[in-house]
Amino acid sequence: MSTHNKAITNTSKSPYVKLKSINFGDCKWNSGFWSEKVNAAQERMLPYMGDLLCGDIGHGLNNFKIAAGEKEGVHKGFYWHDGDFFKFMEAKMYIYGTTKNKSILKELDEYIEMIGKAQEEDGYIHTHIQITEGADRFENRKYHEMYNFGHLFIAGSVHYRITGKRNFLDIAIKQADLLYTYFMPDTKHYQRFGFNQTQIMGLVELYRTINDKKYLKLAEKFINRRGTFEIKHDSTTIGYPIGDMVQERTPLRESDEAVGHAVLALYYYAGAADVYAETGEKALIEALDKLWGNITDKKMYVTGAVGQAHYGASTNLDMIEEGFIDAYMMPNMTAYNETCANLCNAMFSSRMMGIHAESRYADIIELVLYNSGLSGISLEGKDYFYSNPLRMVNNSRDYGANENATESPKREPYLECFCCPPNLVRTICKTSGWAYNLSENGVAVVLFGGNNLNTTMLDGSVLKLSQDTEYPWKGLVKITIDACKSDAFNIQVRIPKWAVGSTLKVNGEDTNVNVNPGTFATIRRKWKVGDTITLDMPMEIKRLEGHNRIEETRNQIAIKRGPIVYCLETPDLPENTSILNAYIKGDAPLEAIHKPDFLEGVTVIETELSLREDRNDEMYQTISRPKFKSYKTQLVPYFAWSNRGQAEMTVFVPVIWN
Repeated sequence: MSTHNKAITNTSKSPYVKLKSINFGDCKWNSGFWSEKVNAAQERMLPYMGDLLCGDIGHGLNNFKIAAGEKEGVHKGFYWHDGDFFKFMEAKMYIYGTTKNKSILKELDEYIEMIGKAQEEDGYIHTHIQITEGADRFENRKYHEMYNFGHLFIAGSVHYRITGKRNFLDIAIKQADLLYTYFMPDTKHYQRFGFNQTQIMGLVELYRTINDKKYLKLAEKFINRRGTFEIKHDSTTIGYPIGDMVQERTPLRESDEAVGHAVLALYYYAGAADVYAETGEKALIEALDKLWGNITDKKMYVTGAVGQAHYGASTNLDMIEEGFIDAYMMPNMTAYNETCANLCNAMFSSRMMGIHAESRYADIIELVLYNSGLSGISLEGKDYFYSNPLRMVNNSRDYGANENATESPKREPYLECFCCPPNLVRTICKTSGWAYNLSENGVAVVLFGGNNLNTTMLDGSVLKLSQDTEYPWKGLVKITIDACKSDAFNIQVRIPKWAVGSTLKVNGEDTNVNVNPGTFATIRRKWKVGDTITLDMPMEIKRLEGHNRIEETRNQIAIKRGPIVYCLETPDLPENTSILNAYIKGDAPLEAIHKPDFLEGVTVIETELSLREDRNDEMYQTISRPKFKSYKTQLVPYFAWSNRGQAEMTVFVPVIWN
């Protein structure tokens, strides 16, 4: 085995991927937005999270110590808490990959040693089952064993690629071999079991890491089995919804609608995309194309968020939780939009972009990263949202949200269901690995931000680029060639769908290539050191309305500038003014003002609102002409709301046109 391929999702040798992954560490953020976020992850987010998960509050490491016999106690946290700890470890691996800080490596080794002690002789490791009396292996899928295993396989693979050390990889292999023993044979009891499909992604990553095809075959088998059994409870399903909730009513290759729990669905689809990347099976990609279109065209919020409801029903009337409901049914106040689901939307799109080499998938990655993903954590990095609604009002639970739900009117310092925080922080830490991809004879620029790229192209030649920009606040991006081969090659520059009127120049001269929003603009030439590409994207402020079938947004608009979606928050209204009494003037000027000392440096949108003054609390009331007063205020980026104390907020605002 070689440690040359250090990619986070390693498609460097995947035959059916057109845009291949770069090695992690080849791109490093050096200034601006993502540089600041990764620094915050290193300095604040991960140390705080480590205190939680390695202490008595989060109890993640304690569970491994108890399972290893090194500590007395009971399992704490949800069944899937091991997986959350693996994601936390993965985030630290990315920081090590960019800093080479040996203290991080030592810390990871200590965790790995404890996990190894907890692992049973035959390879099984799942601390809830190991610690809890009366719980047994693979007896009930609500225990989320597959979820934990999947994150173990991914983290073990990433650790090996970045560090070159086998200690964590060997633990993952041992568990994967046991999984193969249980689930590869067509044993009736186990055929319907694997429902939380993270293990599919993990098995493919193990295959890519050690080139053992049995892991790919097992991943494929999990897909093949899904949707082929009668939908009724049996001993492996008790205590958890069945059918569409877990994507088992319809075989994947026959699916054209995203259903059920949004995280389960999107991990499943991402895993299936990984399998396609290796096998090239036509039926698989045809289904994934339909599913991606169904999500992004009919079930996705303007922020890139997905999973409209905490509780509901599928179109087949199966009970669902935390997931997809009908097309165009997009509630604002009770929107669930679990942070994990939003991040999984970006993960699925990242894989689809690699397969198809199309820019539109990257638009979704970017939309999530700047909006519904980043909203899951405070600017300080120590408080979390589990759900990300588009509107929050005081006492919103009176309006239909369940009082036992994990959602909260403000970010919380710890979530008992801790899947989202480490998922988000590992995503922040790996963004540099998503910034570029390698094409057959060139490179694709996917994400914008101040960075340096030092990579090896697919033909073995060295390529060095530097990117200078104040994106997302300004639309000017400058890319300089620092080293390259003498032969002609392609540089593909993503033109976001919103970036109408963009110009693309090389050394100050027009490139004479098509610069179409929502596509990659491909420049092919013999490059030389010092050549400079300049992309200039007009950062126009845009008023967005929803599809006319979205009842919840009729006669309302949202404001977006570049990739950033904005919201109105009560700290920017007169005291004791409800967000529900604010109306935006459709013809009022919208002005972008950058405030470097506000909310850690953001661009706000200043405008004029109309505030209604004559509404009461009656459910229905007679009105004549409503009374309004004008009020000048600002809109803030959605990701930055709830950083000024508990507040009301809305993305969509009723509009008044004169």
